Amino acid sequence: MANDQTEKEQTIQEEVEYNNEKAENEKEEMPDQEELRQEGSQEEKGEEQSSSNVEEELVKANEKIAELEAKLEEMENRMLRAQADFENFRRRSRLDMEAQQKYRAQSLISDLLPAIDNFERALKIEAEDEKTKSVLQGMEMVYRQILQALENEGVEVIEAVGKPFDPHLHQAVMQVKDENFESNVVVEELQKGYKLKDRVIRPSMVKVNE
Repeated sequence: MANDQTEKEQTIQEEVEYNNEKAENEKEEMPDQEELRQEGSQEEKGEEQSSSNVEEELVKANEKIAELEAKLEEMENRMLRAQADFENFRRRSRLDMEAQQKYRAQSLISDLLPAIDNFERALKIEAEDEKTKSVLQGMEMVYRQILQALENEGVEVIEAVGKPFDPHLHQAVMQVKDENFESNVVVEELQKGYKLKDRVIRPSMVKVNE
């Protein structure tokens, strides 16, 4: 009986020691709570760092996009300005060509006006004999041909006498007092004025009523 009791106690002691040894081994294999917290903290820091890097990359990407958009807008503005300048150049060139074609005879007409003035003075001479009359008739024929040629080019005589004074059309060289005319009306034309289409080549030289 004593031996049985001793063997039983020894067996129980061995089981206790085995269980204690097993528990000790499991405790050693089980990770420390502090280590787990540190590992968790490191993982969180890693995630935060990763999130921060993503945000930085996003900011840089947005800045690059804004920079490219600004450059694109600047290029578009330059292109629009260049296109507008080209259109203005084309328009000015067209207007210059039209004006050149429209007023191509202006220089010649300006040179002819003094000759026309001399024709008009000569035609006012009273003929005393048939020879003078014949010469004057020939001069009048040439004078009318010149006027017709000028009219074909778009030349017009500026109306003056009886018209209100217009500084764009008339050149006042004298003021008079005439009850037969209203104030600021042309009473006499001293020299004819001419227009080429809508451009004044020479204004009329006139007397104006006060």
